[in-house]
This record gives sequence, structure tokens and C-alpha cells, in this order.
Amino acid sequence: MVPLELVKLTPLMERTSGRLDVKIGLIDGPVVSGHPDLASEHLREITGNNSGTCTQANSAACLHGTFVAGILSAKRSSPAPSICPACTLLIRPIFAEATSGREQMPSATPQELAAAIIECVDAGARVINLSLALAKPSVKGDQALQEALNHALKRGAIVVAAAGNQGTLGSSAITRHQWVISVMACNLAGRPMNESNLGSSIGRWGLSAPGDGITSLGAEGQTLTLGGTSVSVPFVTGTVALLWSEFPSATAAQIKLAITQGSTRRRASVVPPLLNAEAAYQILLTAIGKG
Repeated sequence: MVPLELVKLTPLMERTSGRLDVKIGLIDGPVVSGHPDLASEHLREITGNNSGTCTQANSAACLHGTFVAGILSAKRSSPAPSICPACTLLIRPIFAEATSGREQMPSATPQELAAAIIECVDAGARVINLSLALAKPSVKGDQALQEALNHALKRGAIVVAAAGNQGTLGSSAITRHQWVISVMACNLAGRPMNESNLGSSIGRWGLSAPGDGITSLGAEGQTLTLGGTSVSVPFVTGTVALLWSEFPSATAAQIKLAITQGSTRRRASVVPPLLNAEAAYQILLTAIGKG
């Protein structure tokens, strides 16, 4: 089964490719913005300490940012999933282009991440993609992150974040926050991947999405196939953006409820249910109609 069909995204993608006024905040590495397979006219840069455009195409940061951007914003004719190419992608680089290699799970300090979240929210992001892990957790850092996530909640911006790839049972300052949709990686049979983190908060408020053998854009013109929770996150982020494109009057709470409830009854488990984009669409259609 292909990843988009596993989470029933294909019917929603056939209805819409997104809307320009639905902005996705991509807090990640820089992106090869001139990539021929990217919908580059819909890319915007929020300049942090690092450039939003790659200067070293072989760096792990550039590779990761471009790969995740491809899942969200590649042209529909590309080999990437290309979930929401007509949405606006706000690129907020947080990883420096310091190392080369295929690092699948870059990390950021809580303070750096908190600042980036606030900047994306203030720039109008409706949904924020966090395909990353936390480095150097601290009480002060966790407090800054809590405040940033509360800011997103107050402004109605949904935050979607990786559960992590350590294969552990537990949580972080991100996944513990009730406003965050944590994403666990599953294989193409819908079963949890061994390296994906699990936990009570992930099971209660999160979702699982494809994270095994996902193909998207490489930074040097080729395609890449990667796995892990990092690549699962944009499947949920892209679904949120498409739902908002179809139901522009919906509140953040309505979108979040529809996507996290889907057609599956929640039960006490450390394993979250599988994303069901079509069920979320039908829930919103029933609740608020197309207007």
C-alpha cells in the first residue's frame, strides 16, 4: 500500500491542492528553494540565525529541510507525496549547515525552538511542522517552550511534532503539551516502527502516520528514501493544511478534534491511532458544511 492511501489522503488531495492563505510553518533545515520539483512561488522565508536557502546542498540540514518540504510542497507531478503545493510554506531554518551526512532527526535547543515557534505564529502560520528532537532539555528551556506552545494555542496555530526515534517509552516538553499533535511512525501495514517513541501523551493526543521508506526530494536533484517520525509529521501537517483549505471558516479546535478523533474511538494506549484524512473531512463536512 502506498503511504497516501494508508492514511486515506488521496480523496482529500483530489479535492484540493491547498490555498495560498493557509500558511505552514516549517521549522527545519534550509531548503533548496530553486528545486525544479518544488512549488517555489509559494515558498516564503522567515530569517532566523541561519539562511532559509541552502548554501551546502550536501549538508544534513539542507537534505532534511528539502526532504520534508518536498512532502508538503512539491509539485503534484513530482515523485514526492506533494500534499499541499498550493499552500504557503513559511521556511524558518533552525539547523545550521555544519555537518554532512544523512542525519534523519536533527535537534534544537528548547530556547531556539521556542523562538522559532513564536516567529512562525506571528508570521501567520496556521499549522507548524516540527520534524525534530529536543537537545539539552532544561527547566528554563522547557518553560520557554511551554510559553511558545501556549502562544500557538492562543493564536489558533496547530503544532504537529515528531514523537522521536529513540524507541523509548516516555515524553518530552513538546509531546506532553495537550495542544501538540505528536506523530508516531508506522510501516505501510499501519504497525508502529520499532524505533518510534511511544507514551501515554502520544497515545492520548497523537496520531500515527507513514514513516517507512518514504520517497521525497533530495537536495542535489535526486530523490531520497528515508524513514522515521521526522518524515511522518508532514503527512499530518499536510492533512491539517488541506482541511483548512476546504473549511476556511473552521476553528483550530474543530480541525484538531476532527483529525485526532477521525473514525477511531480513543482508548488508553501508548500507541496512537492511524491518521484518517477522509474521516476527518467527513467529520468537518457534517459539523460545519462547505458554506
